[in-house]
Amino acid sequence: MEENKRPQKRALLWQPLPENKVQCRLCAFECTIAPDSVGRCHVRKNIDGVLYSLNYDKLCAANEDPIEKKPLFHFQPGSKSFSIAAPGCNFQCDFCQNWQISQSPYENRFDGTSYAPEQIVRTALASGCKSIAYTYTEPTVFFELCAETAILAKQNGLANVFVSNGFMSAQAVDYAKEWLDGINIDLKSFNPDFYKKLCKGRLEPVLDTIRYIANSTDIWMEITTLLVPGQNDSPSEIRQIAHFIAGQAGHDTPWHISRFYPQYKMTETQPTTPKSLQTAYDLGREAGLRYVYMGNVPGSRFESTYCHRCDALLIERCGYRVLRNNVLDFTCPACGAEVAGFDL
Repeated sequence: MEENKRPQKRALLWQPLPENKVQCRLCAFECTIAPDSVGRCHVRKNIDGVLYSLNYDKLCAANEDPIEKKPLFHFQPGSKSFSIAAPGCNFQCDFCQNWQISQSPYENRFDGTSYAPEQIVRTALASGCKSIAYTYTEPTVFFELCAETAILAKQNGLANVFVSNGFMSAQAVDYAKEWLDGINIDLKSFNPDFYKKLCKGRLEPVLDTIRYIANSTDIWMEITTLLVPGQNDSPSEIRQIAHFIAGQAGHDTPWHISRFYPQYKMTETQPTTPKSLQTAYDLGREAGLRYVYMGNVPGSRFESTYCHRCDALLIERCGYRVLRNNVLDFTCPACGAEVAGFDL
């Protein structure tokens, strides 16, 4: 390929192999990529023995969002997060809510506009946001844009958050931990077959990422599970997820149980029932999780944060809006119990 036709951004986290092959070290697939071929995500290409990002300059979404929409409930509550995405994902979930942009590279489409990291940071500051969220698609696969933007963001007083499927490598976490302040990880199921059949991925690397972030970094972490009826909503599986989070990520890790709505390739599946959500909430609390929330159920009591010791109302929410934040210096004003979070 001629030099002037190369993608503009050399990829991070890969190593050369014999015969001009490369091995990508960005996510848990660790693809070995032959010359003129792409990895499983279809957004990283081997050109003459060098790995390039194909989506670095393809910003396909940019919005001011409440941080609660990520969802992050214990991270700068009530603030705005400038949310960006580039096309692509290393999963192919049948129930993806943003499939139009996450799955487009599998059809060789890279719709988007070139925005320099400096422009993104300036826009975030001008809009009054306190953070930049790398979201909507999978931030791991536009890692180069994330890294350059996040470093500038930190220099300008902004925090950085990922909304991720958690299928990243330990090397990627290590690379990001100096500039990544928060992350919400989708723990989609506790069944390897669910990941294989419905996501074209694997469970164990996601569990490894959660353990690694919890035990080896200072990144604030919250976890989301979308309850898909008939697929991952049995009490036994929900109990397994809850006990894993409590035991491996910690009792203070917020767990967001999200209601499924028909989407993408699962339009015939019914929405999650209120009973299933209530069962999951109860099992989460029984497992010792101090902060369990119901998502996609506006107006529910289970959107708000209560003290784990005395049940005092700490942060009152309605939808994505924070109505009141009573937390004082990371403590409950009623009983003095510590409240876990980032910049509460």
